[in-house]
Amino acid sequence: MRDGFFKRYISNLDNDEKSFWIKSIDILLIIVAVTALIYVYWFNTNNSLKIGFGFLIAVVAVGYVVKKYRISTDNIETETEITKLILLDEKGESIKEWYIQGKTSLLIGKSSNHSEVDIDLSDAEYASLISKQHAVLNYADGNWYIEDIDSKNGTGVKEAYKNAKSRLETQAPYRISMGDVIYIANTKILCT
Repeated sequence: MRDGFFKRYISNLDNDEKSFWIKSIDILLIIVAVTALIYVYWFNTNNSLKIGFGFLIAVVAVGYVVKKYRISTDNIETETEITKLILLDEKGESIKEWYIQGKTSLLIGKSSNHSEVDIDLSDAEYASLISKQHAVLNYADGNWYIEDIDSKNGTGVKEAYKNAKSRLETQAPYRISMGDVIYIANTKILCT
């Protein structure tokens, strides 16, 4: 119960608030580490504690630096570009496909008598949650970008090498890559 509360609380924070809390925790950890160093090396006379603590600090510092500054998959250029979108069912099975190579802009939503979309999800399992004009895919500078266009139930992206999906802000382009899954409300579209 408590775990769910904190996850919801953190997911509702905007990026500036998250950045503030992360920096605050980093500063607090540095203060605790400096205090421990002062105690162990100036006030303590036990040499084995000094050696053990020094080793522990070295391991933690290396782990922290590696985790914080490791190469992100965001910066890795994909070798092949997205050529096809695949509508997936709940089991991850392919339902429908759209070939997008050579296109520059695709409107995602539900077609009606008054408007037509390029990626029609009218017959998708969660069609009732999809807006008539839900999101748009644009191709620019060799990359595809998705943008939520003020939909009711939102658009998300789960990157190929990450476990969690990110909810997109309205009218903020988000670069997608091969293997990413686009969430139009609860409908999943795989980029291949």
